[in-house]
Amino acid sequence: MNRIDQVFQEKRNILNVYFTAGFPNLNDTLHIAKSLEEAGADMLEIGMPFSDPLADGPTIQNSSQKALENGMTVKLLFEQLSSLREHVSIPVLLMGYVNPILQYGMERFCDACAETGVDGVIIPDLPMQEYLELYRDQFQAKGIHNIFLISPNTSEERIRQIDKQSNGFIYVVSSSSITGAKKGIQEGQTAYYQRIKSMKLKIPQLIGFGISDKETFETACEYANGAIIGSAFIKQLNEDSSKKAITGFVKNIKM
Repeated sequence: MNRIDQVFQEKRNILNVYFTAGFPNLNDTLHIAKSLEEAGADMLEIGMPFSDPLADGPTIQNSSQKALENGMTVKLLFEQLSSLREHVSIPVLLMGYVNPILQYGMERFCDACAETGVDGVIIPDLPMQEYLELYRDQFQAKGIHNIFLISPNTSEERIRQIDKQSNGFIYVVSSSSITGAKKGIQEGQTAYYQRIKSMKLKIPQLIGFGISDKETFETACEYANGAIIGSAFIKQLNEDSSKKAITGFVKNIKM
């Protein structure tokens, strides 16, 4: 069984934490991954830095730029992840944009995910129809879940289609904007969350974009299976990326 499916069977109020590979330092990837699991994160989302990250706000954009300057590449990331499963047991996803993946080679990418123990991927700019026609068989053959995103502007018909074609979970983008930590729940978000919850989708959902603290995490968990925190954690890493600081960050969200 894919680790993503297993965690949704076993846990509630799932915390998925995003960080950018190669940030703040080039060789921090495994240190951060291990520290997050030990601190109590339920799932990890590792960002593959890209020079034109359309869905990301300034905080993650800056971390991507720094990681690229540090020398991070898709090839190097997989080299760093070669010993991942010696240290980390929780689900791990890679988040990135389709251009670097295609340059690396989609089949080669899927092979590397399977070899290193990556459980799923999030590729915001990969159209669903293109995925279904060209790549789904490759992903499924390697046991890799491809995670689709929905937003407040996504029609019910489209959401139903995504629910039908999804594995793992659906990424519920909390607002029609780029990523970024926000204080509190914005006006209209709870109605959107309730609309999705009332659809009784078959695939679990995690809410992301704007989840930054205990309050926003707990609110998201009222309407979904958990939430994804990214920009707020990147800010923490920029200030202090020690194991103690990472532990404190996660405990402040989940305690």
